[in-house]
Amino acid sequence: MPLTAAGISFGPLLVGFAVNTILYGALVTSGLVYFSSFKNDGPWIRLLVSTLLLLCTANVILQFVFLNDTLIIHFGDQDSLTRANWVFSLLPGIAGVVSSLVQFFFAWRIRILTSSVWPVGIMVILASAAFLCGIGTTVAINMVPMFAQFHKFEIVFVVGLASSALDNLLITALLVRSLSEHKTGFVDTDHIIKKIIRVTLQTGLLTAIWTLIDLAVYIALTDGMHLVFNESLAQFYTISVMSTLIARPRDHAYTDFTVVNGDQTERRVRHLFSLGSWCRSFFQ
Repeated sequence: MPLTAAGISFGPLLVGFAVNTILYGALVTSGLVYFSSFKNDGPWIRLLVSTLLLLCTANVILQFVFLNDTLIIHFGDQDSLTRANWVFSLLPGIAGVVSSLVQFFFAWRIRILTSSVWPVGIMVILASAAFLCGIGTTVAINMVPMFAQFHKFEIVFVVGLASSALDNLLITALLVRSLSEHKTGFVDTDHIIKKIIRVTLQTGLLTAIWTLIDLAVYIALTDGMHLVFNESLAQFYTISVMSTLIARPRDHAYTDFTVVNGDQTERRVRHLFSLGSWCRSFFQ
């Protein structure tokens, strides 16, 4: 049985919206943990987190407004099922802004950790390409609103996704390598570093894989199925940042030590407080 216009675009959109809403709930929880536990972070990083949360909130609201307008308010209107509007056009732009902000943030972290210039330069170029392609897709949708004609600007969409996925893989690999080189030999200190590495690897790699799946499905299929993955990209990027931030030692003193002997414990305490101070200064 052939798919209707509603089934081609709005079936995947509804599924994508459901996934996006679930991820948004997890994102709000991580935001509450961050703002209640890391009050000594620099104002710029708190502004970054607030901006990402605001953009992801707008992303969920705009998806709901578009689906409600098309499926409820204009119920039975076949023409509305075949075209996008200005609300829908904002979604790829928001995803492009979120992905670029997240990747700029990680590029800055790698610059601090490694003092390398050329890898960071590549990351900034790829993140800028994803940003420009996201904005370009928003403009293109307003110019060509018919879903059936989206193939006219597919090169912009493909380049944006490919740049973003490649940047995520590069960031994840370099962050894991750089953090591994900062191990000290002290159990508690290395435990915290391993935790940050594990979270970075899991969230960064997951975001890259999710983006690659979105790209592969978009290229392989023409029934709009890629929207299941595309609608939640902004949430995945923001969660990758939030997971890394809340994996650090919190602002209050870390006192869960295992007593071995006086000297060893004192040295471990000093190193743990040094790590906490390093983490706080690192994010100022």
